[in-house]
Amino acid sequence: MAKVLELPKLSPTMEEGQISAWHKKEGDAIDIDDLLAEVETDKATMEYKSFDRGTLLKILVPAGSVVQLGQPVAIIGAPGEDVSALAGGGGGAAAAKPSAAEAQPKGERAAPPAGSDAPMTSPPPAARGEAVSPPTQPAAPQPGSNGRVKASPYVRKLGRERGLDLSSVAGSGPRGRIVARDLEGLKPAPAAAAGKATAPGELAAPEVRPLSMMRKAIARRLTESKQTVPHFYLSIDVDADPLNALREQINADLAATADEGEKPAKVSFNDLLVKACAIALVRVPECNAQFTADAILVHRRVDISVAVAVPEGLVTPVVRDVDRKPVLDIAAEVRELAGRAKAKKLRPEEMANGTFSISNLGMYGIDNFGAVINPPEGAILAVGQVRREPVVRGEQIVPGRRLSMTLSCDHRVVDGAVGATFLKVLRQLLEHPTQILLG
Repeated sequence: MAKVLELPKLSPTMEEGQISAWHKKEGDAIDIDDLLAEVETDKATMEYKSFDRGTLLKILVPAGSVVQLGQPVAIIGAPGEDVSALAGGGGGAAAAKPSAAEAQPKGERAAPPAGSDAPMTSPPPAARGEAVSPPTQPAAPQPGSNGRVKASPYVRKLGRERGLDLSSVAGSGPRGRIVARDLEGLKPAPAAAAGKATAPGELAAPEVRPLSMMRKAIARRLTESKQTVPHFYLSIDVDADPLNALREQINADLAATADEGEKPAKVSFNDLLVKACAIALVRVPECNAQFTADAILVHRRVDISVAVAVPEGLVTPVVRDVDRKPVLDIAAEVRELAGRAKAKKLRPEEMANGTFSISNLGMYGIDNFGAVINPPEGAILAVGQVRREPVVRGEQIVPGRRLSMTLSCDHRVVDGAVGATFLKVLRQLLEHPTQILLG
């Protein structure tokens, strides 16, 4: 008996998802745990796997569509089974959100829901402006009356990434819609010598980039943070020469003891800083806390969220139990999580339930900045670059290294004196860094 597959909840905070790509096509045999599709959620691109066996009889929602939780997306069953009743009533594509660029032009007859077998009375091909061609050949691209090519946000993104001009692509989807398979094998169009000329006083049209699911989540959560969390900021500047000397010594020892032909492990400033923060949080647990309506929760675990920049925005994979791990293990784990973050391979549970965050923009040449708190955490440390500048030692001015950091605090949880105490402990650890290895 045929069964309608609905979009499941793939992350704890997921409310909707965008079908990035289907990995099965209609008519394919499906087994339990087979990968059906990739779904972009508010956290990452997740794999949607099958819980059933059968044949994929109908795809109700094309790639690129935004789908609500529980919305029908496909139908599986026995080969050749009639699913016209299910496909007509599933409402898969009808409930999917169209992008602004795909809105039906005024006066154009609406197409039936994707996957629907219901007949539709169509005007003659000439009236629709469609070329008559053999079924195996896609129709020439048919922009709407407003001159826009029909393509989903996902397809437009693929086109931008590959440098393709979608106005010259023949769409094989319903009513000339361009789908992902139409872009396969196409080469980028040569760059235009100059942009489209505009009349005097006329503003050039901006490039429209549809919001990804991650960008929507970032906008929602950070707006909520700044509107509901009373931020205040504390900054310090520390002597980074001892930390630099320790890091160079560790990396030199790792290189000297590595097996021949093996790439030696390395420790970064950030790895040492993550460990130092963990020790400071153990010593000042009031900064390792979060606010609730009835109480302040002081965590007995030290799970540090490390901000990682990805093309779509920012993710914060969590390193668990940092206070109990040696620096080399922390370094390896941070690199592994960052690599999977950039490849969109993180699991939702690896980005949840941190107790404190670190955001480091030193590699971008930033001296100092203030970060936005990642709720429900009570604080986040913003880290700048290690600067080379003259410093006073004794009665002499000598070359030195300085490091600026700013702690953003939730004033409902962390008072000024508590935040200052945390930074005092952190400064002492960084300026006497052998304690980091002993902690």
